[in-house]
Amino acid sequence: MKALALVVACVATGALLAGCASKPSNKDDSTFAYLLDRPSTWVENKVDTLPPLPQDSNLLPFDVSGNTPLQFAIDRSSLTVGTDGVVRYTVVVTSPSGARNVNYEGIRCDTYEWRQYAGLNADHDGWDQTVANDFRRIENGALNAYQAALYQDYLCANKMPTGNAKQIVENIRYKRTQTSLVH
Repeated sequence: MKALALVVACVATGALLAGCASKPSNKDDSTFAYLLDRPSTWVENKVDTLPPLPQDSNLLPFDVSGNTPLQFAIDRSSLTVGTDGVVRYTVVVTSPSGARNVNYEGIRCDTYEWRQYAGLNADHDGWDQTVANDFRRIENGALNAYQAALYQDYLCANKMPTGNAKQIVENIRYKRTQTSLVH
């Protein structure tokens, strides 16, 4: 009986292995590409219009580092979440002496990158688009790395925006960071 069971098991295993065998293909395996290595078909939404300059009443402060003397805030009325996965916002960085940098920027959640679309002009009455740049990697660990703080705390999770603009604004307003939302 044991011998019969062994023969049946060997025949079944042989049939299974024969079914798994593949014929050699003429396909060139050197052209294999991993899914994440494939070129992206991502296209950025066109930014045709810039938001109005921020009003102090619309600024929501957020923390970047306990070691920086600078204050950081997002203009709640400028924050948008694009269908391209880019969260766009106006950021206001204020020094202890009151000097301000105001930029309109975007963070691309799927690639951990940011770009600047415009900055406050020299007359402080409009946008200067000549300072625009292409997407570049977000820098971690810098004393004033506010893009990293925004990405990690409020704007992105799992390479996607954390919600719609209203949800993100509410999270910034009530200081609900991604780590505080984990239970």
